[in-house]
Amino acid sequence: MTTSSAQDVSGRLFLAVGRLSRSLRQAGIPGPGHGAISALATLVNYGQLRLGDLAAKEGVAAATMSRIIASLVEAGYVSRESDPVDRRAWLATATEEGERLVSGVRSTRVQELNKRLARLSTEDQEALARALPALEALLAEDA
Repeated sequence: MTTSSAQDVSGRLFLAVGRLSRSLRQAGIPGPGHGAISALATLVNYGQLRLGDLAAKEGVAAATMSRIIASLVEAGYVSRESDPVDRRAWLATATEEGERLVSGVRSTRVQELNKRLARLSTEDQEALARALPALEALLAEDA
Protein backbone atom coordinates (compact mmCIF):
# COMPACT_ATOMS: atom_id res chain seq x y z
CA MET A 1 0.00 0.00 0.00
CA THR A 2 1.43 3.38 -0.95
CA THR A 3 1.73 6.19 1.57
CA SER A 4 -1.00 8.10 -0.24
CA SER A 5 -3.45 5.17 -0.24
CA ALA A 6 -2.64 4.39 3.43
CA GLN A 7 -3.39 8.00 4.33
CA ASP A 8 -6.65 7.79 2.37
CA VAL A 9 -7.66 4.63 4.25
CA SER A 10 -6.68 6.23 7.57
CA GLY A 11 -8.65 9.40 6.80
CA ARG A 12 -11.72 7.54 5.61
CA LEU A 13 -11.61 5.15 8.58
CA PHE A 14 -11.22 8.05 11.01
CA LEU A 15 -14.25 9.85 9.58
CA ALA A 16 -16.39 6.71 9.30
CA VAL A 17 -15.69 5.51 12.85
CA GLY A 18 -16.18 8.98 14.31
CA ARG A 19 -19.43 9.61 12.46
CA LEU A 20 -20.80 6.15 13.21
CA SER A 21 -19.94 6.54 16.89
CA ARG A 22 -21.59 9.96 17.08
CA SER A 23 -24.66 8.72 15.24
CA LEU A 24 -25.05 5.73 17.58
CA ARG A 25 -24.59 7.98 20.65
CA GLN A 26 -27.51 10.10 19.43
CA ALA A 27 -29.74 7.04 19.11
CA GLY A 28 -31.65 6.06 22.18
CA ILE A 29 -32.68 7.39 25.51
CA PRO A 30 -31.88 10.87 26.79
CA GLY A 31 -29.71 11.06 29.86
CA PRO A 32 -26.13 11.81 30.82
CA GLY A 33 -23.84 13.02 28.06
CA HIS A 34 -21.18 11.02 26.26
CA GLY A 35 -18.40 11.86 28.76
CA ALA A 36 -20.51 10.79 31.72
CA ILE A 37 -21.64 7.56 30.04
CA SER A 38 -18.04 6.78 29.09
CA ALA A 39 -16.82 7.34 32.66
CA LEU A 40 -19.69 5.28 34.04
CA ALA A 41 -18.97 2.44 31.59
CA THR A 42 -15.32 2.49 32.68
CA LEU A 43 -16.41 2.16 36.31
CA VAL A 44 -18.70 -0.72 35.39
CA ASN A 45 -15.85 -2.46 33.53
CA TYR A 46 -13.03 -1.84 36.02
CA GLY A 47 -14.89 -1.56 39.32
CA GLN A 48 -14.04 0.96 42.01
CA LEU A 49 -11.44 3.54 40.89
CA ARG A 50 -9.80 6.62 42.32
CA LEU A 51 -10.97 9.74 40.51
CA GLY A 52 -7.44 10.44 39.26
CA ASP A 53 -7.14 6.94 37.81
CA LEU A 54 -10.55 7.25 36.17
CA ALA A 55 -9.57 10.63 34.70
CA ALA A 56 -6.40 9.08 33.27
CA LYS A 57 -8.31 6.18 31.72
CA GLU A 58 -10.80 8.62 30.18
CA GLY A 59 -8.10 11.04 29.02
CA VAL A 60 -9.53 14.07 30.82
CA ALA A 61 -8.30 16.43 33.53
CA ALA A 62 -8.96 15.50 37.16
CA ALA A 63 -11.13 18.61 37.61
CA THR A 64 -13.28 17.59 34.64
CA MET A 65 -13.68 14.07 36.03
CA SER A 66 -14.58 15.50 39.42
CA ARG A 67 -17.45 17.45 37.82
CA ILE A 68 -18.59 14.40 35.83
CA ILE A 69 -18.59 12.20 38.92
CA ALA A 70 -20.41 14.84 40.97
CA SER A 71 -23.24 14.87 38.41
CA LEU A 72 -23.35 11.06 38.33
CA VAL A 73 -23.45 10.91 42.14
CA GLU A 74 -26.29 13.44 42.18
CA ALA A 75 -28.21 11.33 39.65
CA GLY A 76 -27.65 8.16 41.69
CA TYR A 77 -25.48 6.38 39.12
CA VAL A 78 -22.24 6.50 41.12
CA SER A 79 -21.32 6.35 44.79
CA ARG A 80 -18.26 8.17 46.06
CA GLU A 81 -16.27 7.61 49.23
CA SER A 82 -12.95 8.79 50.55
CA ASP A 83 -9.97 6.54 49.87
CA PRO A 84 -8.96 4.82 53.13
CA VAL A 85 -5.32 4.79 51.97
CA ASP A 86 -5.24 8.50 51.05
CA ARG A 87 -8.00 10.60 52.65
CA ARG A 88 -7.37 13.38 50.12
CA ALA A 89 -8.49 11.10 47.28
CA TRP A 90 -11.94 9.78 46.36
CA LEU A 91 -13.05 6.37 45.18
CA ALA A 92 -15.92 6.08 42.72
CA THR A 93 -18.11 3.02 42.17
CA ALA A 94 -21.00 2.48 39.77
CA THR A 95 -24.28 1.84 41.59
CA GLU A 96 -26.76 -0.82 40.47
CA GLU A 97 -28.73 1.98 38.80
CA GLY A 98 -25.56 3.08 37.01
CA GLU A 99 -24.90 -0.46 35.84
CA ARG A 100 -28.48 -0.68 34.52
CA LEU A 101 -28.04 2.62 32.67
CA VAL A 102 -24.82 1.45 30.99
CA SER A 103 -26.45 -1.85 30.06
CA GLY A 104 -29.48 -0.06 28.61
CA VAL A 105 -27.41 2.43 26.63
CA ARG A 106 -25.22 -0.36 25.27
CA SER A 107 -28.27 -2.44 24.35
CA THR A 108 -29.95 0.48 22.58
CA ARG A 109 -26.82 1.31 20.61
CA VAL A 110 -26.15 -2.31 19.68
CA GLN A 111 -29.75 -2.67 18.47
CA GLU A 112 -29.35 0.44 16.33
CA LEU A 113 -26.07 -0.88 14.93
CA ASN A 114 -27.74 -4.24 14.18
CA LYS A 115 -30.45 -2.43 12.16
CA ARG A 116 -27.77 -0.66 10.14
CA LEU A 117 -25.75 -3.84 9.61
CA ALA A 118 -28.88 -5.65 8.39
CA ARG A 119 -29.23 -3.07 5.59
CA LEU A 120 -25.78 -3.98 4.23
CA SER A 121 -25.17 -6.62 1.60
CA THR A 122 -24.02 -10.05 2.77
CA GLU A 123 -20.60 -9.32 1.27
CA ASP A 124 -20.25 -6.08 3.23
CA GLN A 125 -21.37 -7.79 6.45
CA GLU A 126 -18.77 -10.51 5.90
CA ALA A 127 -16.09 -7.91 5.14
CA LEU A 128 -16.85 -6.14 8.42
CA ALA A 129 -16.69 -9.44 10.30
CA ARG A 130 -13.29 -10.18 8.73
CA ALA A 131 -12.05 -6.68 9.65
CA LEU A 132 -12.99 -6.97 13.35
CA PRO A 133 -9.72 -8.62 14.49
CA ALA A 134 -7.72 -5.80 12.88
CA LEU A 135 -9.92 -3.12 14.48
CA GLU A 136 -9.67 -4.85 17.86
CA ALA A 137 -5.87 -4.99 17.48
CA LEU A 138 -5.86 -1.20 17.02
CA LEU A 139 -7.69 -0.85 20.34
CA ALA A 140 -5.44 -3.35 22.14
CA GLU A 141 -2.48 -1.00 21.61
CA ASP A 142 -4.22 1.64 23.77
CA ALA A 143 -4.96 -0.70 26.68
